[in-house]
Amino acid sequence: MSEATPPKEQEQPVLTAPESSPVAAEAKPAARGSAIAAVALLIGAIGVGVGGWSAWQLRALQSETRQQSSQLEQARSQAQALNQRTESLDDRLQQLPSVQELEERRQLVAQLQGDQQLLNRRLETVLGASRQEWRLAEAEHLLRLASLRLSALQDINSATALVQAADEILRDQDDPAAFAAREQLAKSLEALHATDNPDRTGLFLQLGALREQAAQLNSLNPKFVADGGVLGELAAESEPGTWWGQALHKLSQYFRLDFNADQNVRPLLAGQSLTQVRLALSLALEQAQWAALHGQTQVYRQALQQAAEVLDANFNRDNPDSRALRARVGELVDQPIEVKAPELGESLNAVQAYIEHKQSARERLKDAPGEDGEEERP
Repeated sequence: MSEATPPKEQEQPVLTAPESSPVAAEAKPAARGSAIAAVALLIGAIGVGVGGWSAWQLRALQSETRQQSSQLEQARSQAQALNQRTESLDDRLQQLPSVQELEERRQLVAQLQGDQQLLNRRLETVLGASRQEWRLAEAEHLLRLASLRLSALQDINSATALVQAADEILRDQDDPAAFAAREQLAKSLEALHATDNPDRTGLFLQLGALREQAAQLNSLNPKFVADGGVLGELAAESEPGTWWGQALHKLSQYFRLDFNADQNVRPLLAGQSLTQVRLALSLALEQAQWAALHGQTQVYRQALQQAAEVLDANFNRDNPDSRALRARVGELVDQPIEVKAPELGESLNAVQAYIEHKQSARERLKDAPGEDGEEERP
């Protein structure tokens, strides 16, 4: 038995192994439970995902449903608006006149347009006639004014400008009947261009400058010239160095013999007398100015001759101021101031004849627009 014991003892470790099997058996259900829990969690997560996706789909469907509902409402409102517009169009269509009424109205409109055109033509005729009459009257007035300028002032430049203005008015008429009047105006213009036109304004200004110089004239004080007169001449003719020549020369220093002393004697002007002479000279030059402006040749020359006489009678020729003024007056005496102006009577008569012709033609055609309008009216 003792010998058999050791084998049992040796088999004892083998018997210890079955003692740990309940622990392993307990571990296996725990592992199975954790696996089941994991599967359950996975299934729950899948369920949560499916539920979330379902909720998202539901919300998407709801929003799409609301959008479709709003579109449906818009379509309904548009349909209602179209229905209302259709009804309004139907009402307006029912209010439109019939074909017969439209034809009557068309005829009335055509008649109204014809009447309006007739009135426009009549108005244009009246306005055009009045405008032409006014322009032709202006041309006649310009010619009358040009004739007056020539006769009263002999103003060639102004008359030429006025006649040219009248010719431009006739040219604007564009009427062959104005040929005769324009021909006469052309002749008058050529006559005006060929007429000498002295510068009377410049002459007036020159005389004004001479008046200013005359107001500043002063008399020249006399000076004694110790030439000895006749005694000095005899002493110069005698032989030098003789007692006779020396005696004559000595006497010439104290005495002077002049047989022509009265030829160059001028009054000594001063104070009031000098003022009177200046005034007389200024008045003569002023009269010459007036005559130069008005083309009065005789008055102009008489005034300048009077001014020259005042200078010769009261101022010494040795005075440089009076001598220069006297020379200038002598130059201006022969200046032409009178203009032989051409007559504009024939031009004025031609324009008046053209105006009368236009008036008579207008009176003959005065009723023509009314007759044409009655024929055109349906």
